[in-house]
Amino acid sequence: MNVFLSYILLGLSLAAPIGPVNAAQIDRGIRNGFMHSWLIGVGAVLADGVYMLIVYIGVVRFLETEFMQTFLWLFGFFVLIYTGVETMVNAGKIHLDYNREKEPLFKSFFTGFLMSISNPLTILFWLGIYGSVLAKTAATYETGQLILYSSAIFIGLLIWDITMASVSSSFRKFLTSKLLVMISFLSGLSLIGFGIYFGYQAFKNLFM
Repeated sequence: MNVFLSYILLGLSLAAPIGPVNAAQIDRGIRNGFMHSWLIGVGAVLADGVYMLIVYIGVVRFLETEFMQTFLWLFGFFVLIYTGVETMVNAGKIHLDYNREKEPLFKSFFTGFLMSISNPLTILFWLGIYGSVLAKTAATYETGQLILYSSAIFIGLLIWDITMASVSSSFRKFLTSKLLVMISFLSGLSLIGFGIYFGYQAFKNLFM
């Protein structure tokens, strides 16, 4: 049980640091409510599952090539800049009587998936930290336990997802319209900041 809990904590450690997905969850929770914020996280968790599978089947060397790293940095740059600009543009449209069903739920899900699947930092985590954890676990435990402990990581991710969605959607009840606009604007600005960082990393790979 202690080992299982440690893997849940590993999932929480991946999700907890403030990054593009958390910023997007806060924005969607404030603007559209719990379901939109939650689906951002679910999309991100699905992307995590894709990378976990990639690590599991051993396609690590392909993603470690300089070409793929540059492509991933650039892809993340475009996704984050677009999402950040869209968030800032829509910030001025927020009101306390904002229609929570205005944005389709699938868009929130797809946004979370795309932001996570294109985030090189997420890739580095799964290839680096989880890759080494997987190797150690595979050497120590049988396949059934390996699947069990890997699922514990997803439990940790989903716990954080639900927490973020609950907190961000609840804040909406206690905030004024101006503060809602400011928070949404700052969320968009943080996404653009991450996007610029990704773009800089791609530039370094290409020209330095």
